[in-house]
Amino acid sequence: MTIFKTIHGVISAAVQEAIQSGGLTLTGEVPAFVVEPPRESAHGDLATNVAMVLAKAAGKPPRAIADLLKPQLEQTPIVAEVAIAGPGFINLRLHPQIWQNEITEILQAGTNYGDSTIGQGVKVNVEYVSANPTGPMHIGHGRGAVVGDVLASLLIKAGYDVCREYYVNDAGAQVDVLARSAFLRYREALGEDIGVIPEGFYPGDYLIPVGQVIAKCDGSKWRDQPEAAWLPAFRQKAIAAMMELIRGDLLAMGVTQDVFSSERELVEKGGVDRALKFLEDRGLVYQGVLEPPKGKLPDDWEPRPQTLFRSTQFGDDVDRPLKKSDGGWTYFASDIAYHFDKFQRGYSLMLDIWGADHGGYVKRMQSAVTAITEGQGSLEVRLCQIVNLLKDGQPYKMSKRAGNFILLRDVVDEVGADVVRFIMLTRKSDAQLEFDLAKVVEQTRDNPVFYVQYAHARCCSILRHAVEMFAPEELTSEALAKLPLGAIASEEELMLVKGMANWSRIVEAAAQAQEPHRIAFYLMELAGLFHGLWNKGNDNANLRFIVASDKDLTLARLALITAVRSVLRSGLTVLGCHPMEELRSEPSAAA
Repeated sequence: MTIFKTIHGVISAAVQEAIQSGGLTLTGEVPAFVVEPPRESAHGDLATNVAMVLAKAAGKPPRAIADLLKPQLEQTPIVAEVAIAGPGFINLRLHPQIWQNEITEILQAGTNYGDSTIGQGVKVNVEYVSANPTGPMHIGHGRGAVVGDVLASLLIKAGYDVCREYYVNDAGAQVDVLARSAFLRYREALGEDIGVIPEGFYPGDYLIPVGQVIAKCDGSKWRDQPEAAWLPAFRQKAIAAMMELIRGDLLAMGVTQDVFSSERELVEKGGVDRALKFLEDRGLVYQGVLEPPKGKLPDDWEPRPQTLFRSTQFGDDVDRPLKKSDGGWTYFASDIAYHFDKFQRGYSLMLDIWGADHGGYVKRMQSAVTAITEGQGSLEVRLCQIVNLLKDGQPYKMSKRAGNFILLRDVVDEVGADVVRFIMLTRKSDAQLEFDLAKVVEQTRDNPVFYVQYAHARCCSILRHAVEMFAPEELTSEALAKLPLGAIASEEELMLVKGMANWSRIVEAAAQAQEPHRIAFYLMELAGLFHGLWNKGNDNANLRFIVASDKDLTLARLALITAVRSVLRSGLTVLGCHPMEELRSEPSAAA
């Protein structure tokens, strides 16, 4: 049990004691309250808002409730001091031994420290990337890939049963355009001069090898055939080639997914028909005429009977079309069927990572999921804003191979997968991100990737130097976990331990909020605490990690360093980054 949960239990017991003694009378259940680090470390180790959330139910001022709880909390053995601040916050200071014991907990757990069971094994489907299979991944896809992949890892650490999924949109008009573009490159491979790529086709050079492979395998077989004859074959071959490219791009980013679901396969197997029959049987599909769009009326709009889903019945603004004018299914219909398929596979909780341009699509899909699962399933959507690629602060375009966008693979090749992954999480996903190719490789404290990796590398360096004083078996986590750690008592050291103890709380909070960027923020804060202690050692010999004249003190501090390394490694692993054990260059402005 984490320190935060332990103290939460202590406070809950104090509240119950006050109720039983008659000092506190509530009109309902005890409201939820939090235990967290205070904003200012000078205020104590932990703070709670329990008195403030109880005020309404108790009909008392928060400070009066805090005064009532204070004596009970002061009797708790692990609590050294209780103070009431502001309108009724209760600040707690714990005995140093509690924090020293936390080092032992971390050493015993290793990188499993911070694992949680709040997910209770609930099955979650995390769908991300799902880029149309019409070309290699661009930098925008990369952000969604990282957010989805790290969110999946975070949920696993928090105790959920997670499936990583990619939805292949291979049934729409865009794949027919892809097939026609590949056919153009096929004719080029046969020696024709195809001239300028026509408007509306995919112009990227990445389709040249596709045309060449087909020409090599099939010769001139398709050249004089009508489109109806060659389109299915070229569509299949082009999609397969693009998915191979996409899988390679994902792998270069360290992203692997458990399931690749095909829209075309879903449609061909009657998935859309089954899903809409399910809704129709419940009176949720009807023939109707939509009101004209608000604002300026489009020139091509005409009132006409349509097959509609009663989306407004579930909170949407308008009912939504399920069929196009040509009789084919809308994307919305296919997406309903796809999420119905997820639910039938056992996923009541579905998390989708979409580009910000799909923001207007969220409400209708959530309405559809509520309807198709009869309220037993839920859809949560995380939107990813655009990434602006810069170099030295100026807009930068890396490649012409893709046509009119920046290839993710080029960025990964330029700066490395770990850098790309970390930087993608230095902003909340729905905020625009500036990715400066020059700044992300600088070895300074202003570069968050380097700042965190350098903290881990410094820990490794200290432990390498420690073998000059101690036998290797004395420096294992198991051996260090058995040591008395009373020597870890300075304010700076205890602040570092408190920072590590916060890891478990951050994991749970980030998982519940579905915000993986919190992990990157936490690692930057922890790295800052460590670098700060390192620099104190430069100024004060008593705070150095290795003190040749005091082996017991050194071993205690090596236990602290081993714990820091373990938590940093745990966090970097959640981010999908490789913890660096050695960095050759010193930072120009370290910590």
